[in-house]
Amino acid sequence: MAQFNEANSVRDFVRDVVRSSDVHFVPGSELPRRLDEVLLEGALKEALIRLNPEIESEPAKADEVIYNLRAILLSARTTPHPVVANEELMTWLTGQKSMPFGANGEHTTVRLIDYDHLDDNSSNQWMVSTEVTFKLGRLEKRFDLVLWCNGFPLVVGEAKTPIRPAYTWIDAAAQIHDDYEQSIPQFFVPNVFSFATEGKDFRYGTVGMPVELWGPWREDTTDENAPAKIGLVTVREAVEGVLNPRAVLEFVRFFTLYATDKKHRKIKIIARFQQFQATNLIVERVLLGKVKQGLIWHFQGSGKSLLMVFTALKLRAMAELTNPTILIVVDRIDLDTQITGTFNASDVPGLVSTDSRAQLQNLLSQRARKIIITTIHKFGEAPGVLDDRQNIIAMVDEAHRTQEGDYGQKMRQALPNAFLFGLTGTPINKRDRNTFMWFGAPEDAGGYLSRYTFHDSIRDGATLPLHFEPRLSELHIDQEAIDAAFDELATEERLSESDKIALSKKAASIEVLIKTPSRIAKIAADIAEHFRAKVEPLGLKAQVVVYDKASCVAYKTELDRHLGPDVSTIVMSKSRGGSPDWAPWTPGADELEQVLARFNDPADPLKVIIVTSKLLTGFDAPILFCQYLDKPLKEHTLLQAITRTNRVYPPDKTHGLIVDYLGIFDDVAKSLAFDEKSVQQVISNIEELKKQLALTMETALSFFPGVDRTIGGYEGLVQAQSAIADETTKDAFGLAYSVVSQLWEALSPDPMLAPYRDDYRWLTDVYESVRPSDISGRLVWHALGAKTIDLINEHVQVEIPQGDETIVLDAQTIEDLMTGKRQDVPVEEIEKQITARIARHLNNPVFIELGQRLNALRDKYADIQQSSLEFLRELLELARDTVAAEKEANDVPPEEKGRAALTDLFEALKGEHTPIIVSNVVDRIDEVVRAVRFEGWQSTIRGDQEVRQALRKTLYVQFKIRDNDVFEKALKYIREYY
Repeated sequence: MAQFNEANSVRDFVRDVVRSSDVHFVPGSELPRRLDEVLLEGALKEALIRLNPEIESEPAKADEVIYNLRAILLSARTTPHPVVANEELMTWLTGQKSMPFGANGEHTTVRLIDYDHLDDNSSNQWMVSTEVTFKLGRLEKRFDLVLWCNGFPLVVGEAKTPIRPAYTWIDAAAQIHDDYEQSIPQFFVPNVFSFATEGKDFRYGTVGMPVELWGPWREDTTDENAPAKIGLVTVREAVEGVLNPRAVLEFVRFFTLYATDKKHRKIKIIARFQQFQATNLIVERVLLGKVKQGLIWHFQGSGKSLLMVFTALKLRAMAELTNPTILIVVDRIDLDTQITGTFNASDVPGLVSTDSRAQLQNLLSQRARKIIITTIHKFGEAPGVLDDRQNIIAMVDEAHRTQEGDYGQKMRQALPNAFLFGLTGTPINKRDRNTFMWFGAPEDAGGYLSRYTFHDSIRDGATLPLHFEPRLSELHIDQEAIDAAFDELATEERLSESDKIALSKKAASIEVLIKTPSRIAKIAADIAEHFRAKVEPLGLKAQVVVYDKASCVAYKTELDRHLGPDVSTIVMSKSRGGSPDWAPWTPGADELEQVLARFNDPADPLKVIIVTSKLLTGFDAPILFCQYLDKPLKEHTLLQAITRTNRVYPPDKTHGLIVDYLGIFDDVAKSLAFDEKSVQQVISNIEELKKQLALTMETALSFFPGVDRTIGGYEGLVQAQSAIADETTKDAFGLAYSVVSQLWEALSPDPMLAPYRDDYRWLTDVYESVRPSDISGRLVWHALGAKTIDLINEHVQVEIPQGDETIVLDAQTIEDLMTGKRQDVPVEEIEKQITARIARHLNNPVFIELGQRLNALRDKYADIQQSSLEFLRELLELARDTVAAEKEANDVPPEEKGRAALTDLFEALKGEHTPIIVSNVVDRIDEVVRAVRFEGWQSTIRGDQEVRQALRKTLYVQFKIRDNDVFEKALKYIREYY
C-alpha cells in the first residue's frame, strides 16, 4: 500500500520542481561544511575567484572577504532579530561593497553574485538541499529545504504533510519564525525569504515578518472561468514562480526593502506576487517601447505605493534605459505625503520631491536622471514641451482623479514622448471614459495591464472584508408647525412669492437636515455607545466622517460629553472661511504626524478621529477598525473612504466595519459594478471622437458670423452676445456648446486639443456670460438663511432604530457584483433563507401568515430597486420574526445545535491553564465557517479545505488552541451542523 508522508509527498515534490539544469541537488548530509557553519565557504571562495579578476590573480584576498562576512553573521547573535545583519549582508550580495584590492590599494567592487549573465549556467552555482542540519553546542535544528547560491543559503523552506489535518503551512511558517529565527538567527542573515507549505497552500515571508503577513504566490490567469487550482498543482505553480534562480535574484535586487516601523524597529518588506508581476509588466512594456501606456488597478490597501517603489528601483537599474527619469505623479498633498513617506522610508536613492512648479520645470528642462515625486497641478503653468526624451516614465497615482481640468493635457504636452502608467486603487467604471482612454491600452484585456481586485486581496489576506451595519437615523418633521412658522417669517420680512420659494428650497436641502443639532446629538450618543461596546474592547480604533467642518466641531462637542475630551480629536484642513476657534483642529505637517502616531499607538488614549475630507484618502492606519459614516459620499470617494478600515492588523482584526447613518450600501454596490465590454469600446473609439471635434467646434462658432474673436474686454463680449441676442438663437447656441463641452471633456487631456484651446475658452466664456443665474435667491438666503434653519431645527426629531442587522460585503459578494452574476446579493440571500424556513412549516398558521407578509413585501417593492435599504430593513424584520417563530415551534436550526455542541466542547476544555472565553471562541468559529462554507461543501475538496483552514487559523493562530483532538471534534460538529 502506498505511503504518503511529509518527506515523500511535499518536501521531495518541492525539491524535484526546483531541481533543474541550473540547480543541482545535494543532500544535506553531503554538503561540504561543518554543522556550525552558515556558508558553504568552498563554493563562496570559488565564486569570489570566478567573478573578481583582482581576487583571481591573488586568491588569498577571498579569505579577507569571507572574514568580513563571518563578522556580519556573528553580529546577528547579539541583536534581538537578524534583520539589521540581513540588511548589511544584502549590501554585499548586491555589489554595493568594495575593498582595497586594486592597483595601489584602490577600492574595487566585490562581486559575490553575477547578475549580468543569469542564463549562463557557469556564472552562479545553485544547489538545493534537503535535511540541512545546523548545530551549535547542544542546540540542533534541521531545515527541510535550503536553496543555495554561490555558497549562501538564500532560501529556507519548511514542509508539512498534506494528509494530517492538524498541520498546515501556518505550523511550518511558525516553526521558522518562532523557533529557527529566534534560536539560530545567524543562519537567516543571508536569507532572501523563507517559505512554508503543507502541499495545499504555499506562503512566503521575510525575516522577522509575522506569520499572518506571509503571502501566497499566484500566477495571473486571464481565464476567469478556468477551474480553481488546488493541492500540489497550486504549490507547483508557486514554486516555479518564486524558487527559480532568476526570481530569487530579482527579489534580492528589486523587490526587497528595509524600513523602520512605528516602534523604531528595523523591518524587512518583500513584494507580494501582484507587485512583482505588475512591476515586471511595466518594465517589459517600457523596454519593448511599442505601447507607451498602461492602466493598473490594485485594490485599496494592497500595496500600491510599494508597487511604485519596486517599479522605480527596477526601471532605474535597466542598462537599456540609460538611466531614465521616473515621475511619480499624484494629485493631492495628502497622497504626496503618503507616497513620499513610503519612498523615503525605503531609502530609495536619487529621490527628489518637488516643492514648486519652477523646481519641477527646472528638473525636467535639465533632464535630471532622478525619481521625481510631484503633483499633477505643478504642470499647470508648463510652457509647452519641458522634456521630449523617450526614457521618461510617469506613474500617475489615482489616475481617474488626476485627469480633471487641463493638468493632464499640460503634462502630456510637457512630456510628449513619455511612458504613462495610471495606477488606481478603486475599480474604474464605464463613466470614467478618460481614464481608460488615456491609460488603458487596446492591447490589454479588459483595459487593464494588471488587475488585483477586492476579491483577490481578501482571498490572499492582503486586505480584510468590509461589514456594513445600517443604523439609519429617521427624521420626524412637524411639517404643519414649520409651515406656520415659515409663513409668519415671510410676513415679517415682506417676502415675495419667488423669495419664499428660493428660501424654502435652500432650507429643505439635505445639508440642513443632516446638520440638525438634535440629530447630531443623538447620533453622537449612538456612536459613543457603539464604540464602547464593539470597538474599544477589541483594542482597535475608529473614525467619524461627517458633513463639513462645522459638523466636525459639533460632533466633537457631543462626543466629549459621552467619551471625554481625550478620546477624540478633529483633523481638517485650513480654509479662509474657517473660524479662528478651529485652529487646534488644523494641524501642520509635523503636528499631523504626531496625531497619526498617537492614533496608531494602541496604548494612547486617542481612539477616535473626526474628519470631513482630510484623511479620507492616503490614510493608512491598520488599527482603524470602525468608520462611522454620516456624510453622503459617491463612487471613488466613497470606496476610498470606507477602505480606510480594511487593512490587516494582526492578530484579532477580522474585518473592517462601516456603521452607516445615511444608507450608502447601495452606492457601494453600484460603484463596484462596471461593464468591461463598454470599457473596451471606450478604448477603441477614441479616434472616432477625435474626428468629431472639428465639426462640432465649427457648428458652435457658426453662431458668431463676423464677430472678431481677437477683441477682448467688454467690446468683444458685447459683439458676441449681440450675435445670439434672441432667446431661440441663445438656446440653440447653448445646445451646440454643450455638445462641444462634453466632447472636450471626453477627449481631455489629448494633446490634439491644443489647436482648439483658444476657441474653446472663448466659447466657454461667452456661454457663461449668457447662462441664467438665480441671484435674487442667493441674496434672500444670505439675509434670512440662519433664521430659516433655526425654524426647521425646532421642529425636527431624530430616532435611531436599534438593531443588530449587518450586511456582510465579503469577497464572494464583491465578485458576484462585479461580474454581474447577481445584483442584489444580500437581499436575495435573506429572501431565500426566509422562504426555505417558512416552507418547512406549511401547516402552521403562524408561518402561513409570515409567508403572506413576504409576498406582500415583494409586491410592495416590485416596481423599485429591491436593494433599497427600506426594503432590506422590512425584510430583516420579517427574518427576525421568522426565526422567533421557529424558536417558539421548538425547531432549532442545525447551526444553533452546532453552536451548542461547540460550546460544550470548549467548556470541557476550559481550565486553569486554558482561560479561554468560550463564547468568543464559538462566535469566531461560527463567523469564519459561515463566511467560507457553501451548499454541499462537505462533499468537495475545496469546501473541506477552506473550512479546515479557517478553523485551524481560528484555533491555532487566534486562540492558541493546538490540540489535534479538539480540532477533529470541532470539525466533526461543523461538518454535521453547517
